[in-house]
Amino acid sequence: MSDDVVSDVNEQDETVQAEVETDQVEPDGGAAASARPSKVERLEAEGDIAADYLEELLDIADLDGDIDMDVEGDRAAVAIGGADLSQLVGRNGEVLEALQELTRLAVYRETGERSRLMLDISGYRARQRERLVELANESIETVRSTGEPVSLDPMTSFERNVVHDAVAAAGLTSESEGAEPKRYVVILPA
Repeated sequence: MSDDVVSDVNEQDETVQAEVETDQVEPDGGAAASARPSKVERLEAEGDIAADYLEELLDIADLDGDIDMDVEGDRAAVAIGGADLSQLVGRNGEVLEALQELTRLAVYRETGERSRLMLDISGYRARQRERLVELANESIETVRSTGEPVSLDPMTSFERNVVHDAVAAAGLTSESEGAEPKRYVVILPA
């Protein structure tokens, strides 16, 4: 056989082999290519990546803490509790916000997808959420009794979302106004 014929036969064999490999069927009847994981599975994977990253951070800083992962609604949630971790929260949660962004970047590096992961340390966000819901409820009552809109002090996006959720649950509407970092919530009458 000539070299051209042998080359053509080899190329055809490689093409057929590639087609066979891509058309293979798993024993359960599914295609060999793995299906995209469900949303909950993806969020759980985000939580695992975040927990690994935060565990390394705690080791480097020589801090003790217990890491708990969960899926809350449409986002992964990671909480660190245990010993005194106030230095990881910082004044007004500034260090916590920075750690959350770094953790989201670590998840992005691994998954290639933007993460909405929520990080809580020593229950700071949980306490903050309770305080904000109470503030929102007081403001809602003021709006209902006066019929006038109420503007709240500037807040972070997390804080504004908590207030918006509480207002919506009460059957009223709210909107964010202003520019960062002075963006605030206005609660509107019905």
